[in-house]
Amino acid sequence: MREEYDFAEAVKNPYAKQLKKQITININEDVLDCFKSMAVETGIPYKTLINLYLLDCKNNSRKIHF
Repeated sequence: MREEYDFAEAVKNPYAKQLKKQITININEDVLDCFKSMAVETGIPYKTLINLYLLDCKNNSRKIHF
């Protein structure tokens, strides 16, 4: 390993805005069970499914209805 590195010609990561942020969230157990069940069916991790669902809501400007 070098003692010093030259970053003078470094390029900023073009995907930096797409990075995910870790958070803590409380989700009802039945909702979590539903996503875990879908995860088993699809082979996609349940956290990824939750993220995809929320992303779909954002992209389609879905609003919550009480």
